[in-house]
Amino acid sequence: MKLKPCNAFFFASLLSLHLVAQPPVTKAEVIPITEAIADDPEVQKVIEPLAAEIKATFGQPLVQAPQGVFRGRRGEENLLGYWVSDVMRHAAQPLVGVPVRFAITNAGGLRANLRPGQIKVGDIFELMPFENELVVVELTGAEVIQVVKEGLLRRGGEPCSGVKVKVEGTPQQATLTVTWEDGSAIDPSAVVKVATTDYLYAGGDSIPTLKKGRKPFTTGVTLRQMLLDQCTAIGKAGKELLPPAPGRYVVPASIQEAIRDKTFKL
Repeated sequence: MKLKPCNAFFFASLLSLHLVAQPPVTKAEVIPITEAIADDPEVQKVIEPLAAEIKATFGQPLVQAPQGVFRGRRGEENLLGYWVSDVMRHAAQPLVGVPVRFAITNAGGLRANLRPGQIKVGDIFELMPFENELVVVELTGAEVIQVVKEGLLRRGGEPCSGVKVKVEGTPQQATLTVTWEDGSAIDPSAVVKVATTDYLYAGGDSIPTLKKGRKPFTTGVTLRQMLLDQCTAIGKAGKELLPPAPGRYVVPASIQEAIRDKTFKL
């Protein structure tokens, strides 16, 4: 049977692919990076000036924090988280041009305490090593309360600004009260501006109600930069960085323990 030119070309192509020698298969080898591996001189020429610049920048002083600002441990309030959420809320207002009633971040994103003494640029990078950005959304008052509730069940209360939270009763029978920071009631139907992070808005850290946020406005500003700007402003004003007052969350020790043991329901 005589093949048509197109068919002959097709079979010839298959035959050529079959006859081409296949590259040998080599087994991957894990090579640990240790001091035994010498630095590449050409790479070091590029890295060294950059490393020196970064080191100098990280050592730049910003503000004095005589008491330090801490995350708190096992029932202690997260004053560092309060400060971060305050900065978020107040930084968001001029960006959207209207009052921002509520802000929330996640305790897991705060990776270091601010120790007493001189706060430097590197300290803020240790506190906030991520590129999380500030986002402003709209929620109803009922949704704000639900966000607080989800944060409470998740970690005993995620750092918030603009509200006060009180849990009363026992782990078996508890009541939750959430008011604005001045003690006034939250109108469940009112629509308010809320500042959060792009990470939480995308559904991170099990606060699903934040994903319901409407009219999202991504500021393009990282939380780290806001904290750096705030520390710089306080330092230039000749003031000290002090921790916010406690009392935003009032939760009995027995309920805190039940939350940690994942036996608390609200």
